[in-house]
Parts: sequence; C-alpha cells; structure tokens
Amino acid sequence: MLLAIDIGNTRIALGVFNDKELIKRWQFRAEKEKTCDEYQVTLMNLFSFSDLDISGIKGVIISSVVPPLNPVFQKLIQRLFQVRALEVSPGIKTGMPILYDNPHEVGADRIALAVAARQHYGSPCIVVDFGTATTFDAVSSKGEYLGGAIAPGIQISAEALYQKTAKLPRIDIQKIKKAIGKSTVASMHSGLYFGYIGLVSKIIEEMKNELGGDAQVIGTGGFASLIFDEMECIDHHDSDLVLKGLLMIYHINKMKRQKETNKKK
Repeated sequence: MLLAIDIGNTRIALGVFNDKELIKRWQFRAEKEKTCDEYQVTLMNLFSFSDLDISGIKGVIISSVVPPLNPVFQKLIQRLFQVRALEVSPGIKTGMPILYDNPHEVGADRIALAVAARQHYGSPCIVVDFGTATTFDAVSSKGEYLGGAIAPGIQISAEALYQKTAKLPRIDIQKIKKAIGKSTVASMHSGLYFGYIGLVSKIIEEMKNELGGDAQVIGTGGFASLIFDEMECIDHHDSDLVLKGLLMIYHINKMKRQKETNKKK
C-alpha cells in the first residue's frame, strides 16, 4: 500500500492506496507546533480505527507547502514505516513540463493537482483549489503546466473583515440564496458568497480565453462543495485530486528508479 500526504497551511490530507484504488482518506488540522510524537499518535489512531495494518505501507509520498513540517513528517514516516518519504520538490519527475518563470516557486500541491487533472480529465484544463488560498492552475493542450493565479481564500477574506473592522463579527461561510442581506451578518454572507463566485468565475473566464479551446475546469479543496452547484463554469468536483496526483508522481519516480537500477546491473 502507498500513503500519500498533502500538508497544507490549514489541513493535512492523507490517502491510503491499494494499487491504484484509494481505500481510505483522512483529514486533520495542520499545526506547526506539534511534535513528531504527537503526529505519531494521530496516525496510529487513524490506522487503528480504520483496521489498517501500518506494516502494509511500503511507500510514502509527501507534498507540502509548510516547510517546518517536512522534517517532522520525514522523521515520523521513517519511525512508523521504515521508509524515506518521496517529497514533491525541485528535481522530482512529474511527467509534465513546468513553464513557470521559476519552476521552484510552484507549490508542490499545485503540481500534483495539475498532473492528476490532465490524466483524469484531459487537457487543456484548469484546476481551482479552494483552500486557505484559492489557486488556479492552467494546463495547456500539450500537457504543459503554464501557471495560474492565487487569490485569498474565502475563509481568509471572512477573517480579514472581522480582524480589520471594529464592529463586524466573525462568521462561518455559508451557502445563501439572497444577495440583499437584511442584517449585518446576512450582508457579510452575501458579499463573501456571491463576491467569491464572481471572483472565481471571472478568473476562469479569462484563463479559458488565454488557453483557447474548451478547457475542462475541475474544482477541489475544502470549500469547493460550498459553491460547486452555483457555478456552471466548473465542470467537475474532485475532492481527492491532489492525492491522485501524488499517486501518479510516486509511480513515475518509482519507474525511474527501477530503470536506473537496471542500467547499473
């Protein structure tokens, strides 16, 4: 079995694959202050509650946008599974040309998303990841990673209203039906919800124009389900897209290592 780990700013997503089938998926909060021992307890409990044998994990791959947690998880993986985790980092094989001005600047999760989107939905395509930040990633018809856009996440926007104003309250993000709010809270819900739909729709429209052709748009991330039904411009909702991309990248690099080993024999 393969364990895929995506370390984000807010959440950590884990997926266990048996061959190419995702058999278990978990999420928990990303906390920079937690020690290796604390994360070990979390993982051991997740495996135990799911009746999964830790000894069945033969490989691990990590994508991370939180550098301080990388050594913590490498130590954890070595301790629990006796393997070194493959990290999605500069120099790793992805099977996709990265046409960013500086490829090292592209987040590991964004590369994994683009790789999976092309494989499962074809290209050209656009991936919209509704996470702490909302990222947009464009893949050309030739399967090249072109770049994208980064916008504040909807939760960040809500927190900014609360923290930077004297009287506006902290609110939860909700799906609403009416744009005209009859209270301060309702007005905030309207501005965040419909404003966000407008932001996402416009960026997708501009990217489609630049890509040319009929690009497929895939939504993923924690807040995707909140607005997916309201947006005709998003063709697919795939909450497991980043894990699928990590699976593909792992096998691409496993094949590379096997070829290098065979050449040495």
